[in-house]
Amino acid sequence: MTTLSAGSAAPAAAPVVTRRLTYVKAFNEGLAQVMREDADVFVAGEDVAGYGGVFHMFDGLLGEFGPRRVVDTPIAEMALVGLGVGAAARGLRPVVDLMFMDFLGVCLDQVVNQAAKMKYMYGGAVSVPLTITTASGAGLGAAAQHSQSLEMWLAHIPGLKVCMPATPHDAKGLIVAAVRDGDPVVVMLNKVLLGAKGEVPEEIYEVPLGKADVVRGGDDVTIVTVGRMRDEAVRAAEELARTGVQAEVIDLRTVQPLDIGTVLESVRRTNRVLVAHEAVTFGGIGAEIAAQIQDQVFDHLDAPVLRLGAPFAPVPFAPVLEKAYVPDAERIAAGCRRLLERK
Repeated sequence: MTTLSAGSAAPAAAPVVTRRLTYVKAFNEGLAQVMREDADVFVAGEDVAGYGGVFHMFDGLLGEFGPRRVVDTPIAEMALVGLGVGAAARGLRPVVDLMFMDFLGVCLDQVVNQAAKMKYMYGGAVSVPLTITTASGAGLGAAAQHSQSLEMWLAHIPGLKVCMPATPHDAKGLIVAAVRDGDPVVVMLNKVLLGAKGEVPEEIYEVPLGKADVVRGGDDVTIVTVGRMRDEAVRAAEELARTGVQAEVIDLRTVQPLDIGTVLESVRRTNRVLVAHEAVTFGGIGAEIAAQIQDQVFDHLDAPVLRLGAPFAPVPFAPVLEKAYVPDAERIAAGCRRLLERK
């Protein structure tokens, strides 16, 4: 142990080394690091071993950790999540991959009635440190059964935590936090963002669950985003700035737990707020945020909360329709201008 004499300076902290990694590589690196840290962590899912997963989220893990910790499974999501719940209840830390979020419907009972409720029903005697990974969102022409954003199905269930990383940095930090957490966590990777690049520290680190990121400061309007909408909101804010409007952009990072405090603090200053998400507008996270804003800071609003999401329809297959289906920077900027026109 190093001791310091009176008046001596503490040793300087080692500099943080970062590199530019893709979103999927950052996720992969974080998972590998937490697997090296804890021998109880294992991965199971369809094609995660031999193929590295359909989106290569698990590349290289079989070679390093072997077939006992990286396990290919049959096409049986119900059995896969059941395996994860049982293993977690017995003290392991499984990471099970559902490939596409749309497949959640096959195993919803295991997620909602087993993983989420077991700790409560056993009075805290049993924990379920289960991580479920999956890919969500439209934009790749994968059609209605492989393109949905169903985060609010899960966020509505007490006992579950739901992460939606929007950057390579957060993809790594949130998977580490999820695997280390003592409760079931669903990590939703966005398919369109898989190749996006960003600065990522080499060392292992966590992004705290339930802590939003203020991406860009501003005093005229607040834009609250989740997942892929972060980048669209930043582009909208840059467009607005060219006309003198300063928009604050907040990336929620997780929808459960929800960092409503950061949102409310921003709204108290800007007095106007738009919530943008890729999921269908009806019943989306925007509705919950709008309700909490009107309940807690209604007197600070100079305009109604504006929600911007997908129309109430399945995700289209045709590229031109799919592009029209998902909100973008142009529509976010237009929404902010409508809010600013309210006096």
